Amino acid sequence: MSGFRSFDSHSVDFADTTTILVGHNAAGKTNTVEALQMLTAGYSFRRPTPRQLINDSCEEARIALHLEGDGRVMDMTCDIAPGKRQYSRNGKKCQAAEVPATLMSVLFCPDDLFLVKRGASFRRDEIDDFGRQANAGYSKVLAAYLRAVEQRNRLLKEDAPDLGLLDAWDASVALGGATLLQARMRLFTRLSGKISEIYGQISGGEKLSCSYECSLGPDLFDLTRDELAELLAERLRDVRSDDLRRQQTTVGPHRDDITFGIDGRDARLFGSQGQQRSVVIALKMAEVLLSAEIVGEQPLLLLDDVMSELDENRREAVLSFAQRGIQTVVTTTNLGYFSDDLLSASKVVRFG
Repeated sequence: MSGFRSFDSHSVDFADTTTILVGHNAAGKTNTVEALQMLTAGYSFRRPTPRQLINDSCEEARIALHLEGDGRVMDMTCDIAPGKRQYSRNGKKCQAAEVPATLMSVLFCPDDLFLVKRGASFRRDEIDDFGRQANAGYSKVLAAYLRAVEQRNRLLKEDAPDLGLLDAWDASVALGGATLLQARMRLFTRLSGKISEIYGQISGGEKLSCSYECSLGPDLFDLTRDELAELLAERLRDVRSDDLRRQQTTVGPHRDDITFGIDGRDARLFGSQGQQRSVVIALKMAEVLLSAEIVGEQPLLLLDDVMSELDENRREAVLSFAQRGIQTVVTTTNLGYFSDDLLSASKVVRFG
Protein backbone atom coordinates (compact mmCIF):
# COMPACT_ATOMS: atom_id res chain seq x y z
CA MET A 1 0.00 0.00 0.00
CA SER A 2 1.25 3.51 -0.77
CA GLY A 3 -0.53 6.74 0.09
CA PHE A 4 -3.57 4.78 1.30
CA ARG A 5 -5.46 6.12 4.34
CA SER A 6 -2.98 6.38 7.26
CA PHE A 7 -0.10 4.74 5.37
CA ASP A 8 2.72 6.42 3.50
CA SER A 9 3.92 2.96 2.54
CA HIS A 10 3.08 -0.40 4.07
CA SER A 11 3.09 -4.09 3.19
CA VAL A 12 1.94 -7.26 4.94
CA ASP A 13 2.61 -10.92 4.16
CA PHE A 14 -0.39 -13.05 5.12
CA ALA A 15 -0.37 -16.67 6.24
CA ASP A 16 -2.21 -19.33 4.26
CA THR A 17 -4.32 -19.97 7.36
CA THR A 18 -4.88 -17.28 10.01
CA THR A 19 -3.15 -13.92 10.28
CA ILE A 20 -3.80 -11.84 13.40
CA LEU A 21 -3.20 -8.11 13.13
CA VAL A 22 -2.69 -6.75 16.64
CA GLY A 23 -2.13 -3.18 17.82
CA HIS A 24 -3.73 -0.23 19.51
CA ASN A 25 -6.66 1.64 18.01
CA ALA A 26 -5.95 3.85 14.97
CA ALA A 27 -2.79 1.86 14.16
CA GLY A 28 -4.00 0.96 10.65
CA LYS A 29 -5.46 -2.52 11.20
CA THR A 30 -8.91 -1.69 9.83
CA ASN A 31 -7.37 0.27 6.96
CA THR A 32 -5.52 -2.91 6.01
CA VAL A 33 -8.77 -4.90 6.12
CA GLU A 34 -10.45 -2.23 4.00
CA ALA A 35 -7.71 -2.54 1.36
CA LEU A 36 -8.14 -6.32 1.33
CA GLN A 37 -11.89 -5.99 0.88
CA MET A 38 -11.50 -3.51 -1.97
CA LEU A 39 -9.10 -5.86 -3.78
CA THR A 40 -11.35 -8.91 -3.36
CA ALA A 41 -14.91 -7.53 -3.30
CA GLY A 42 -14.43 -4.40 -5.41
CA TYR A 43 -15.85 -2.04 -2.79
CA SER A 44 -15.29 -0.84 0.79
CA PHE A 45 -17.68 -1.34 3.69
CA ARG A 46 -17.01 2.28 4.66
CA ARG A 47 -18.46 3.56 1.35
CA PRO A 48 -15.73 6.24 1.03
CA THR A 49 -15.09 8.74 -1.75
CA PRO A 50 -11.77 8.26 -3.57
CA ARG A 51 -10.38 11.36 -1.88
CA GLN A 52 -11.08 9.87 1.57
CA LEU A 53 -8.92 6.87 0.67
CA ILE A 54 -5.85 9.01 -0.02
CA ASN A 55 -3.40 10.01 2.70
CA ASP A 56 -3.61 13.75 3.43
CA SER A 57 0.04 14.16 2.44
CA CYS A 58 -0.42 12.45 -0.95
CA GLU A 59 -2.10 13.22 -4.26
CA GLU A 60 -2.82 9.59 -5.12
CA ALA A 61 -2.74 6.11 -3.63
CA ARG A 62 -2.22 2.52 -4.70
CA ILE A 63 -3.17 -0.76 -3.07
CA ALA A 64 -2.03 -4.11 -4.43
CA LEU A 65 -2.58 -7.79 -3.68
CA HIS A 66 -0.48 -10.72 -4.88
CA LEU A 67 -2.34 -14.04 -4.99
CA GLU A 68 -0.97 -17.53 -5.50
CA GLY A 69 -2.81 -20.86 -5.50
CA ASP A 70 -3.80 -23.85 -7.62
CA GLY A 71 -0.93 -23.13 -9.98
CA ARG A 72 -2.16 -19.61 -10.64
CA VAL A 73 -0.54 -16.26 -9.93
CA MET A 74 -2.68 -13.12 -9.85
CA ASP A 75 -1.88 -9.48 -9.13
CA MET A 76 -4.76 -7.13 -8.28
CA THR A 77 -4.20 -3.39 -7.97
CA CYS A 78 -6.33 -0.33 -7.41
CA ASP A 79 -4.97 3.09 -8.32
CA ILE A 80 -6.80 5.89 -6.53
CA ALA A 81 -6.90 9.56 -7.46
CA PRO A 82 -9.38 12.27 -6.43
CA GLY A 83 -12.65 11.32 -8.10
CA LYS A 84 -11.40 8.04 -9.55
CA ARG A 85 -10.60 4.42 -8.69
CA GLN A 86 -9.08 2.17 -11.34
CA TYR A 87 -8.76 -1.57 -10.78
CA SER A 88 -6.35 -3.79 -12.72
CA ARG A 89 -5.83 -7.55 -12.87
CA ASN A 90 -2.37 -8.65 -14.01
CA GLY A 91 -1.80 -5.18 -15.42
CA LYS A 92 -5.05 -5.12 -17.43
CA LYS A 93 -7.74 -2.64 -16.43
CA CYS A 94 -11.00 -4.11 -15.13
CA GLN A 95 -14.25 -2.91 -13.58
CA ALA A 96 -14.94 -3.07 -9.84
CA ALA A 97 -17.73 -5.58 -10.50
CA GLU A 98 -15.17 -7.96 -12.07
CA VAL A 99 -12.82 -7.99 -9.06
CA PRO A 100 -14.53 -10.83 -7.08
CA ALA A 101 -13.95 -13.24 -9.97
CA THR A 102 -10.39 -13.52 -8.63
CA LEU A 103 -11.19 -14.12 -4.95
CA MET A 104 -14.35 -13.43 -2.94
CA SER A 105 -14.23 -12.14 0.63
CA VAL A 106 -16.60 -12.09 3.59
CA LEU A 107 -16.23 -9.25 6.11
CA PHE A 108 -17.46 -9.40 9.70
CA CYS A 109 -17.14 -6.12 11.60
CA PRO A 110 -18.73 -4.68 14.78
CA ASP A 111 -21.46 -2.80 12.86
CA ASP A 112 -22.68 -6.16 11.50
CA LEU A 113 -23.57 -7.31 15.01
CA PHE A 114 -26.57 -4.96 14.98
CA LEU A 115 -27.82 -6.16 11.59
CA VAL A 116 -30.89 -7.92 13.00
CA LYS A 117 -32.28 -4.91 14.85
CA ARG A 118 -31.30 -2.16 12.41
CA GLY A 119 -33.47 -0.90 9.56
CA ALA A 120 -34.43 -3.02 6.55
CA SER A 121 -31.98 -1.23 4.24
CA PHE A 122 -29.02 -2.72 6.13
CA ARG A 123 -30.29 -6.27 5.63
CA ARG A 124 -31.01 -5.60 1.94
CA ASP A 125 -27.50 -4.20 1.53
CA GLU A 126 -26.01 -7.29 3.17
CA ILE A 127 -27.67 -9.60 0.64
CA ASP A 128 -27.00 -7.28 -2.31
CA ASP A 129 -23.34 -6.77 -1.39
CA PHE A 130 -22.90 -10.54 -1.30
CA GLY A 131 -24.79 -10.87 -4.58
CA ARG A 132 -22.51 -8.32 -6.24
CA GLN A 133 -19.53 -10.51 -5.40
CA ALA A 134 -21.21 -13.77 -6.32
CA ASN A 135 -22.19 -12.63 -9.80
CA ALA A 136 -20.96 -9.65 -11.82
CA GLY A 137 -24.36 -9.52 -13.51
CA TYR A 138 -26.04 -8.98 -10.14
CA SER A 139 -24.13 -5.73 -9.69
CA LYS A 140 -25.29 -4.45 -13.08
CA VAL A 141 -28.91 -5.44 -12.43
CA LEU A 142 -28.89 -3.74 -9.03
CA ALA A 143 -27.33 -0.54 -10.40
CA ALA A 144 -29.80 -0.37 -13.31
CA TYR A 145 -32.80 -0.83 -11.03
CA LEU A 146 -31.65 1.80 -8.53
CA ARG A 147 -31.06 4.27 -11.37
CA ALA A 148 -34.59 3.66 -12.67
CA VAL A 149 -36.07 4.22 -9.19
CA GLU A 150 -34.01 7.40 -8.79
CA GLN A 151 -35.26 8.77 -12.13
CA ARG A 152 -38.86 7.89 -11.28
CA ASN A 153 -38.52 9.59 -7.89
CA ARG A 154 -37.07 12.68 -9.54
CA LEU A 155 -40.08 12.85 -11.85
CA LEU A 156 -42.48 12.37 -8.92
CA LYS A 157 -40.97 15.43 -7.24
CA GLU A 158 -41.78 17.73 -10.17
CA ASP A 159 -44.68 20.19 -9.76
CA ALA A 160 -46.54 18.76 -12.77
CA PRO A 161 -45.08 15.35 -13.68
CA ASP A 162 -45.42 14.18 -17.29
CA LEU A 163 -47.69 11.14 -16.88
CA GLY A 164 -46.57 9.66 -20.19
CA LEU A 165 -42.97 9.81 -19.03
CA LEU A 166 -44.06 8.32 -15.72
CA ASP A 167 -45.56 5.38 -17.61
CA ALA A 168 -42.19 4.82 -19.26
CA TRP A 169 -40.33 4.87 -15.94
CA ASP A 170 -42.94 2.54 -14.45
CA ALA A 171 -42.12 0.03 -17.19
CA SER A 172 -38.38 0.41 -16.55
CA VAL A 173 -38.77 0.01 -12.79
CA ALA A 174 -41.06 -3.01 -13.27
CA LEU A 175 -38.66 -4.88 -15.56
CA GLY A 176 -35.54 -3.95 -13.60
CA GLY A 177 -37.24 -4.69 -10.29
CA ALA A 178 -38.43 -8.09 -11.47
CA THR A 179 -34.92 -9.00 -12.65
CA LEU A 180 -33.37 -7.92 -9.34
CA LEU A 181 -36.10 -9.55 -7.26
CA GLN A 182 -35.69 -12.89 -9.00
CA ALA A 183 -31.90 -12.84 -8.54
CA ARG A 184 -32.15 -11.74 -4.91
CA MET A 185 -34.75 -14.36 -3.97
CA ARG A 186 -32.69 -17.11 -5.58
CA LEU A 187 -29.64 -16.00 -3.61
CA PHE A 188 -31.68 -15.74 -0.41
CA THR A 189 -33.02 -19.27 -0.90
CA ARG A 190 -29.47 -20.64 -1.15
CA LEU A 191 -28.36 -18.70 1.93
CA SER A 192 -31.35 -19.16 4.22
CA GLY A 193 -31.09 -22.93 4.65
CA LYS A 194 -27.42 -22.65 5.57
CA ILE A 195 -28.12 -19.80 8.03
CA SER A 196 -30.78 -21.83 9.86
CA GLU A 197 -28.61 -24.95 10.03
CA ILE A 198 -25.55 -23.10 11.35
CA TYR A 199 -27.63 -21.15 13.87
CA GLY A 200 -29.01 -24.39 15.28
CA GLN A 201 -25.47 -25.70 15.73
CA ILE A 202 -24.11 -22.65 17.58
CA SER A 203 -27.25 -21.97 19.66
CA GLY A 204 -27.71 -25.41 21.14
CA GLY A 205 -30.67 -26.46 19.01
CA GLU A 206 -32.83 -23.33 18.74
CA LYS A 207 -34.78 -23.16 15.49
CA LEU A 208 -34.19 -20.16 13.24
CA SER A 209 -36.47 -19.23 10.36
CA CYS A 210 -35.43 -16.79 7.64
CA SER A 211 -38.08 -14.97 5.60
CA TYR A 212 -37.97 -12.66 2.60
CA GLU A 213 -40.66 -10.00 3.09
CA CYS A 214 -41.55 -8.65 -0.34
CA SER A 215 -43.45 -5.38 -0.81
CA LEU A 216 -45.38 -7.06 -3.64
CA GLY A 217 -46.83 -9.75 -1.38
CA PRO A 218 -46.04 -13.30 -0.24
CA ASP A 219 -45.35 -16.55 -2.15
CA LEU A 220 -43.53 -15.07 -5.14
CA PHE A 221 -40.56 -17.44 -5.32
CA ASP A 222 -42.05 -19.58 -8.11
CA LEU A 223 -43.02 -16.69 -10.41
CA THR A 224 -41.13 -16.06 -13.64
CA ARG A 225 -39.43 -12.75 -14.30
CA ASP A 226 -42.23 -11.72 -16.69
CA GLU A 227 -44.85 -12.56 -14.07
CA LEU A 228 -42.96 -10.56 -11.45
CA ALA A 229 -42.64 -7.61 -13.85
CA GLU A 230 -46.38 -7.69 -14.58
CA LEU A 231 -47.16 -7.81 -10.85
CA LEU A 232 -44.81 -4.91 -10.06
CA ALA A 233 -46.22 -2.85 -12.93
CA GLU A 234 -49.73 -3.44 -11.58
CA ARG A 235 -48.69 -2.43 -8.06
CA LEU A 236 -47.02 0.73 -9.40
CA ARG A 237 -50.30 1.67 -11.08
CA ASP A 238 -52.22 0.96 -7.88
CA VAL A 239 -49.99 3.20 -5.74
CA ARG A 240 -49.39 5.96 -8.28
CA SER A 241 -51.59 8.54 -6.58
CA ASP A 242 -49.92 7.79 -3.25
CA ASP A 243 -46.47 7.93 -4.85
CA LEU A 244 -47.29 11.31 -6.40
CA ARG A 245 -48.38 12.61 -3.01
CA ARG A 246 -45.33 11.20 -1.20
CA GLN A 247 -42.97 11.96 -4.11
CA GLN A 248 -41.26 8.59 -3.89
CA THR A 249 -41.58 5.01 -5.15
CA THR A 250 -43.20 2.98 -2.38
CA VAL A 251 -43.14 -0.55 -3.84
CA GLY A 252 -40.35 -2.63 -5.31
CA PRO A 253 -37.27 -4.56 -4.16
CA HIS A 254 -35.82 -1.40 -2.60
CA ARG A 255 -38.63 -1.60 -0.01
CA ASP A 256 -38.28 -5.29 0.86
CA ASP A 257 -36.93 -6.77 4.08
CA ILE A 258 -35.37 -9.95 5.45
CA THR A 259 -36.60 -11.14 8.83
CA PHE A 260 -35.48 -13.81 11.28
CA GLY A 261 -37.58 -15.79 13.74
CA ILE A 262 -36.23 -17.75 16.71
CA ASP A 263 -38.53 -20.55 17.83
CA GLY A 264 -41.40 -18.73 16.12
CA ARG A 265 -40.74 -15.25 17.60
CA ASP A 266 -39.42 -12.22 15.70
CA ALA A 267 -35.71 -12.03 16.51
CA ARG A 268 -35.68 -8.27 16.00
CA LEU A 269 -38.33 -7.67 18.65
CA PHE A 270 -37.88 -10.57 21.05
CA GLY A 271 -34.37 -11.94 20.50
CA SER A 272 -31.74 -11.31 23.15
CA GLN A 273 -28.55 -9.52 22.16
CA GLY A 274 -26.75 -12.86 22.24
CA GLN A 275 -29.34 -14.50 19.99
CA GLN A 276 -29.25 -11.61 17.52
CA ARG A 277 -25.46 -11.82 17.35
CA SER A 278 -25.66 -15.57 16.79
CA VAL A 279 -27.95 -14.90 13.81
CA VAL A 280 -25.34 -12.59 12.31
CA ILE A 281 -22.55 -15.11 12.93
CA ALA A 282 -24.63 -17.78 11.20
CA LEU A 283 -25.27 -15.42 8.27
CA LYS A 284 -21.56 -14.70 7.82
CA MET A 285 -20.67 -18.39 8.03
CA ALA A 286 -23.37 -19.16 5.46
CA GLU A 287 -21.88 -16.55 3.11
CA VAL A 288 -18.48 -18.24 3.42
CA LEU A 289 -19.97 -21.66 2.59
CA LEU A 290 -21.98 -20.34 -0.35
CA SER A 291 -18.97 -18.41 -1.68
CA ALA A 292 -17.04 -21.68 -1.85
CA GLU A 293 -19.95 -23.31 -3.75
CA ILE A 294 -20.19 -20.44 -6.22
CA VAL A 295 -16.51 -19.96 -7.14
CA GLY A 296 -15.16 -23.39 -6.20
CA GLU A 297 -12.73 -22.17 -3.56
CA GLN A 298 -12.84 -20.73 -0.07
CA PRO A 299 -13.20 -16.93 0.22
CA LEU A 300 -10.99 -14.68 2.29
CA LEU A 301 -12.57 -14.22 5.74
CA LEU A 302 -12.02 -10.78 7.28
CA LEU A 303 -12.80 -10.45 11.00
CA ASP A 304 -12.35 -6.81 11.94
CA ASP A 305 -12.33 -6.16 15.69
CA VAL A 306 -15.28 -8.44 16.47
CA MET A 307 -13.56 -10.61 19.08
CA SER A 308 -14.03 -7.96 21.78
CA GLU A 309 -17.76 -7.81 21.00
CA LEU A 310 -18.44 -11.55 21.37
CA ASP A 311 -18.65 -13.72 24.48
CA GLU A 312 -16.29 -16.68 24.83
CA ASN A 313 -18.66 -19.25 23.31
CA ARG A 314 -19.37 -17.17 20.22
CA ARG A 315 -15.68 -16.29 19.79
CA GLU A 316 -14.91 -19.99 19.87
CA ALA A 317 -17.62 -20.72 17.30
CA VAL A 318 -16.24 -18.11 14.88
CA LEU A 319 -12.59 -19.09 15.31
CA SER A 320 -13.30 -22.82 15.06
CA PHE A 321 -15.19 -22.21 11.83
CA ALA A 322 -12.33 -20.11 10.45
CA GLN A 323 -9.90 -22.97 10.98
CA ARG A 324 -11.67 -25.18 8.42
CA GLY A 325 -9.11 -24.37 5.75
CA ILE A 326 -10.29 -20.76 5.34
CA GLN A 327 -7.66 -18.06 4.91
CA THR A 328 -8.57 -15.58 7.63
CA VAL A 329 -7.38 -12.13 8.67
CA VAL A 330 -8.33 -11.05 12.20
CA THR A 331 -7.74 -7.66 13.81
CA THR A 332 -7.60 -7.15 17.57
CA THR A 333 -6.16 -4.99 20.31
CA ASN A 334 -5.79 -7.94 22.68
CA LEU A 335 -4.21 -11.33 21.98
CA GLY A 336 -5.84 -12.62 25.17
CA TYR A 337 -8.96 -13.42 23.12
CA PHE A 338 -7.08 -16.25 21.38
CA SER A 339 -6.00 -19.64 22.71
CA ASP A 340 -2.32 -20.58 22.85
CA ASP A 341 -2.96 -23.29 20.26
CA LEU A 342 -4.49 -20.81 17.81
CA LEU A 343 -1.71 -18.28 18.36
CA SER A 344 0.95 -20.91 17.73
CA ALA A 345 -0.79 -21.92 14.49
CA SER A 346 -1.29 -18.32 13.30
CA LYS A 347 0.90 -15.54 12.02
CA VAL A 348 0.83 -12.52 14.32
CA VAL A 349 1.57 -9.12 12.76
CA ARG A 350 2.01 -6.19 15.12
CA PHE A 351 0.89 -2.67 14.22
CA GLY A 352 2.10 0.53 15.87
